[in-house]
Amino acid sequence: MDSQRTLIGILVILAVSVGFAFGNTLASLSYASGSGPLAVSTTRFVLPAIILIGLLLVSGKSILLPRRDGLIAMGLGFVTVIYSWSILSAIELLPVSLAILIFFLFPVFTSLIIAILGWETLRPATVIAAVVAFGGLSLALGVSADSLRLSGVVLAAIGALGLAIVSVVSSRVIKAGDSRQVTLYLVTTAAVSFAVISLFKGEFLLPQSSIGWWSFLGSNLLFAGAMIGFFVGISMIGPVKATLFSYIEPLVTIAAAFLILGQSLFPLQILGVVIVVGALVMAGLMSLRNTGPTHTES
Repeated sequence: MDSQRTLIGILVILAVSVGFAFGNTLASLSYASGSGPLAVSTTRFVLPAIILIGLLLVSGKSILLPRRDGLIAMGLGFVTVIYSWSILSAIELLPVSLAILIFFLFPVFTSLIIAILGWETLRPATVIAAVVAFGGLSLALGVSADSLRLSGVVLAAIGALGLAIVSVVSSRVIKAGDSRQVTLYLVTTAAVSFAVISLFKGEFLLPQSSIGWWSFLGSNLLFAGAMIGFFVGISMIGPVKATLFSYIEPLVTIAAAFLILGQSLFPLQILGVVIVVGALVMAGLMSLRNTGPTHTES
């Protein structure tokens, strides 16, 4: 992995994180206008599937994976449904900041899974950056454990573990093929699964105002681009670095809430933001310095 590819991969993940953050902020505006989480979750996986089919057909690539890889990618789609449902449920049981903090253990879980399986060699700088960034994130989110509920903590942790599994396993499947094909299988499986859940629950709430609809559509567009880009980033820099640099997402969410929703920022939150950004800058510089044409370590 050369330094130019690493730099581009990091920039892709940072852009992806911005897309996810603003997409989720717009989703909250959509909720305020009458939309429901199931409707958002279902539709946000449909658009990337349509985009990916178009991209693959235009580029002359097959939309089909080999049978084994296809089954694995579909399995990752089911895991995506589980972790998405888990974090949405955790947010209902815990303060949002605490649920997000626990969910963002997924970069740490990703590193642990990679290390246990022996698929990559973890550098101490990467581990230190992940721990420091997590600590800074706890300050930035202004987390309070006053409303701690064990069931919510478990659900948020399941969400974190699910995303870690998707990140790790997808990287192995992508090595054998095209990231767009893997992503297509994943999002299609997730979209169909959420559609079935919506039919079973009889719930598919859509926005009731023009602002809600614009927010709903904007959220879907941003999520589609971010979802596709996330797996492109994993294919370029691997799951450990890709998930590590995802720590920027909640910081952008804080900024988006400040700019769009008018929420306040406190000094400790600003300190936390500085700590997270510093840890990511350190990790980025170390990655660029230590990557070479044949280097594969994280």
